[in-house]
Amino acid sequence: MNNYHYLISSLPSLTLTWGKDSASPSDMRKEIYESCGRHDRRLFKWLEYAFDDSRLTPHLYSKALRHTNRFIREYMRFDLNMRNAKVEYLNASIGREQGKDVMGIDGGEFEEEAEVAEALRCPDMLEREEKLDAITWKKAEELSEYDYFNANTLLCYLVKLHIIERWYVLDPEKGAEMFRKLVEEVRGTFKGINMQ
Repeated sequence: MNNYHYLISSLPSLTLTWGKDSASPSDMRKEIYESCGRHDRRLFKWLEYAFDDSRLTPHLYSKALRHTNRFIREYMRFDLNMRNAKVEYLNASIGREQGKDVMGIDGGEFEEEAEVAEALRCPDMLEREEKLDAITWKKAEELSEYDYFNANTLLCYLVKLHIIERWYVLDPEKGAEMFRKLVEEVRGTFKGINMQ
């Protein structure tokens, strides 16, 4: 049995800055994995698949869209729709046939479609990626909004760690800024909650 209260409340204190002595996003992810049971680690694997382009297949999405965990099901639906929107935008931009290379699965309603389309039209590539990551960040938060001490909270945290890690590799200063924001957000979650 996982002790979500302990693990989740300990997340912000793992590191506050990106120094040599601080934990990296991958170290934090490893610590979360090691602190959780087999069932939760299987859930976490679904997110790993979502961030590994070589694993993204129609079969994976079909299974994910029927998953029993709400966060996994809805996040993977969002991911499918986001990726399809990117492909459609690219197709239109370079004059390719509409629908080419789109994942042939109906992702259902895509609430963020207009916001994603606006971000994709941004001419600055770095700014465009920041906007798309902000949409993903917000979606992860929405999917775990009323989950405080369960696996969905950790799934949200892991999505954010993946985003931060990507920026840490691309731009260490931006990654550090995003990490501080994540720590402050998690801290804010526990304001007014008596942990005893």
